[in-house]
Amino acid sequence: MEALYTPYDECDVIVRRYRILNGSGAPITIRRAMSYQLDLPRSGFLLTTLTGAWAREFEPKTQPLAAGAAAFGSTTGASSHYCNPLFLLSEKNADENAGEVYAFNLIYSGSHQEWVETDSFGRTRVEAGIQPEGFAWTLAPGEVFDTPEAVLAFSGEGKNGASRSMHRFVRAHVSPRRWSSAERPVLVNNWEATYFGFTEEKLLQLAHTAAGLGAELFVLDDGWFGRRTSDLRGLGDFDVNPDKLPSGLDGLAAGIEREGLRFGLWVEPEMVNEDSALYEAHPDWAVQPPKGQPCRSRHQLVLDLCRTQVQDYLIEQLDNVLSSAPITYVKWDMNRHHTDRFSSALEEQGRFAHAWMLGFYRVLGEVTRRHPDILFEGCASGGTRFDLGVLCFFPQIWLSDDTDAWERARIQSGASLGYPQSTMGCHVSAVPNHQTLRVTPLESRFDVAVFGAFGYEMDLTAVTPGTAACIAAQIAWFKEHRALFQQGQMYRLVSPFETDECAWMVVSEDRTQAAVLEMISLVHPNSAQPPLRLAGLDPDRTYEIGVRPQFLETERFGSMVRQAFPELEQVPELFPCEQGGMTASGSLLMYAGIRRRQRFGGFGIAPDVRIMPDFSARIYLLKALPE
Repeated sequence: MEALYTPYDECDVIVRRYRILNGSGAPITIRRAMSYQLDLPRSGFLLTTLTGAWAREFEPKTQPLAAGAAAFGSTTGASSHYCNPLFLLSEKNADENAGEVYAFNLIYSGSHQEWVETDSFGRTRVEAGIQPEGFAWTLAPGEVFDTPEAVLAFSGEGKNGASRSMHRFVRAHVSPRRWSSAERPVLVNNWEATYFGFTEEKLLQLAHTAAGLGAELFVLDDGWFGRRTSDLRGLGDFDVNPDKLPSGLDGLAAGIEREGLRFGLWVEPEMVNEDSALYEAHPDWAVQPPKGQPCRSRHQLVLDLCRTQVQDYLIEQLDNVLSSAPITYVKWDMNRHHTDRFSSALEEQGRFAHAWMLGFYRVLGEVTRRHPDILFEGCASGGTRFDLGVLCFFPQIWLSDDTDAWERARIQSGASLGYPQSTMGCHVSAVPNHQTLRVTPLESRFDVAVFGAFGYEMDLTAVTPGTAACIAAQIAWFKEHRALFQQGQMYRLVSPFETDECAWMVVSEDRTQAAVLEMISLVHPNSAQPPLRLAGLDPDRTYEIGVRPQFLETERFGSMVRQAFPELEQVPELFPCEQGGMTASGSLLMYAGIRRRQRFGGFGIAPDVRIMPDFSARIYLLKALPE
């Protein structure tokens, strides 16, 4: 067995894997395949894992490590929203900006296991790799097995320092080179605007409106193919539904392009409905137990990617579809876990989970090789497969189906521990939110979503003129600062898991520009507002600070509207938020912080009061003055 190391000095990261060679004269069976073993000569660490569920991904859970072992991971066939393969070990006094932190991740998308053990002599052992439950891989004499690669980082500058190392590594060495530093387009996705009930006319209306607001890409989501009128049928087929799209994909794409937009498409290639032409022709291509009924989830079965012919079918069908129209973006979805892990193509069923994943990677590799200029975005019921394995092929992944602004502030905070904001698909959606029924201000939804691969997922044809003008202003402002938000170094300032607030900032590589998010959850009147301390700035430079121009829906004032606008006969739809700015040195901003104006506390509206109801947000923009 060989232990293989690859150091990345510029990222402060080491990549590690094992290569197992059967040098004996008889078969051997591997039942546990970890990617590394790290022995640390001390204990007393805090373990931070990222747990959660659908629509509640990336919740950090921190606990002290006691004597004994802690095992965690996934058995779902994916990296999972239940337990992401990213985790941290930190010394007890470590915080975001100080203290020693170790960060670990796997370049793998399947079921995984992590293991941290503290022994009686104060030493700590760390391991991670393929989930051993049900795993058995027999090597004939001379055969080789390679474990997935693992990523290990250390920082003496707290969790933010470890995160920056991981972010640099992902951008420079994981993301496809074509897209590692490319700006992401502002997209509009039709899903929450229409669900399955769209027509070609409705799509073109939505695209026309989106183009007028400044969007750059229109994405057609689920429901465009075969018998797909609901989630009961159609998966597995790739023929265009002529009733919905009489002009076909190429005709629709041409109409979209006439509006000045690029065209994108949703696919879910790994699954099949029993009500589909594919299943009727090849029922043996679905993963099913050798006897009895299969386990169905969302009315779907999993295609058997252990079979080469299934991989070939998907490669050719996807190639045909992506060559049939000027498609520049693909949202690749997956919406169920793996069960009934059996393949008649395998003699040894203990190979199933890993062999399926290798088949999946072959499909991804071949499709992206044939279409290198398409921007692919991964998705799996939101963030159930948000991992470095997928990011080797797709430069971004839909982070969560939950687009509520406050929930996303939490989800994006957790994910940022190891994944850069350029990898996170983040959209502004309608209210009441479709996942929480919560109503949050439009500007807050933008302020949070802009820290990622940004877009809108709402019926733009149904918004008021004031809201449309607000969205157009948001998009125009974002385009001016897109590189900063997508490629800047990210710092977590205030944790939404520990307080009722959330604060982040991104800083350009040369430290001449920065943007800061401030968000609150539920308002506590007349509450303390300590200064907001920033990070990552040049202490010797002077920065000019301004607030992004924002508006608040006037209806938020309710019966107080006349107190707010006593002299106006007609109350405006939107109320402008506070403006103003300041200049300060980087050292002052980092060590003393920004002193924010008083928030509205029920005592009236005045120019020096910030009107911030529940779930409000602000973005501060910093620019270094010439030296």
